[in-house]
Amino acid sequence: MTGRYTEDVKLKLPQGPFHAYLFDCDGTIADSMPLHYVAWKTALAPWNCPFPEDLFYSWGGIPVPEVVAMLNKKYGLSMPVKEVAERKEQVYIESLPHLKAVPEVLEVIESEYGKIPFAVVSGSTRESVMATLSTLGLLDKFPVLVCAEDYKKSKPNPEPFLVGAAKLGVEPKFCLVFEDTDTGIDAATAAGMASVKVPSPQERTSAK
Repeated sequence: MTGRYTEDVKLKLPQGPFHAYLFDCDGTIADSMPLHYVAWKTALAPWNCPFPEDLFYSWGGIPVPEVVAMLNKKYGLSMPVKEVAERKEQVYIESLPHLKAVPEVLEVIESEYGKIPFAVVSGSTRESVMATLSTLGLLDKFPVLVCAEDYKKSKPNPEPFLVGAAKLGVEPKFCLVFEDTDTGIDAATAAGMASVKVPSPQERTSAK
């Protein structure tokens, strides 16, 4: 079963049966995309590298070093990938005291925890994901973390979600994915999983 589902305010989950929930982290569990964008602008500033906000959101879910490489290619720059990526992650970690959870997704986590197994499947590093979940007090609810170090092909390739399903011991067709980006939804669909589209911060604000 595959599909795309969107709800403006409260998440509408498709009919199962589902045996596992797989959550993206940034922008899905954590309302962290605005903080990530500020971190990117800070890290890219010494190189005068543009990163329009619409492009940032369209590249959501892509690992940080890949984004730096893509920006180099797009703008003909030669930024040191490792240095810029580490600086971006450092600035983000420093901003975590301002982090909040996405209310609609937090509601699902709190109501379903203990009833169905959870995993996080993220394009961020394990350090970043653990810091984010720890800040929100949610780390103990996710025994399985699939992060940028755990696969070779990133979203929209299905590999990250397939790794998550395998670690949980659940067939892909019985997994429900929560994602905030088209890249992530495409990866879930390619993995043969149903998906729920989490509204962006802009969509949540306009829906109120």
